[in-house]
Amino acid sequence: MTYCVAMRLSSGMIFVSDSRTNAGVDHISSFRKLHVFQQDDERTLVLQSAGNLATTQSALSLLRRGCEDAKKPNLMSCSNMYDVALLVGDTLREVIKRDGEEFGGTLMLGGQIKGEEPRLFQIYPQGNFIESSTDTPYFQIGESKYGKPIIDRVLRFDTPLDQAMQCALISMDSTLASNISVGLPLDVMIYPTDSYSIAQQYHLTEKHPYYSQIRQLWSAGLLSVFAQLPPLELDE
Repeated sequence: MTYCVAMRLSSGMIFVSDSRTNAGVDHISSFRKLHVFQQDDERTLVLQSAGNLATTQSALSLLRRGCEDAKKPNLMSCSNMYDVALLVGDTLREVIKRDGEEFGGTLMLGGQIKGEEPRLFQIYPQGNFIESSTDTPYFQIGESKYGKPIIDRVLRFDTPLDQAMQCALISMDSTLASNISVGLPLDVMIYPTDSYSIAQQYHLTEKHPYYSQIRQLWSAGLLSVFAQLPPLELDE
């Protein structure tokens, strides 16, 4: 299984993905689900994947190969993020049509092309997509239900990037605690608006000092608040 979350905020974007693709007693596999494409000072694109691994890897391979052919529209030649989303959707639909609809996949596309604000899309197996808004500034794919409540309570479009990253990491930790099919390590990226930089990428394991610290503080905080709830009195 998978859990990926992406956020488009007033000051930039946040991306967090787990790396587990198969969970079982005898076999656990890890593959990167966060993929970055960049052209210096002109565009930064991030793709996150969930679903059948062969399907999403094929789609990503076709998109990478397309960047080598300047005669056709590709990730590096599209003039805006909407056209990039169309290209990614067409590529995903092409792979699923070739391999069979039972081998589905979903992608999230986020980033910025010079001349536009950052944009975020969720792309479905059929190739169509939706775009985030100031009212809905984040998307999730994969095992989303465990990590959604904390995001809904905390995140707003004007949430600072550092707080949004904390929120995303707690959302991921809540999912890890409840579903064995989502697992470490995590791939993380922070993208400040107009930076066109990929410098803030991180690979977090359970031994990462900061990630370990906020996991422990969050767990302890929940237990502390729970202990402070008033005694149960249901009678009127």
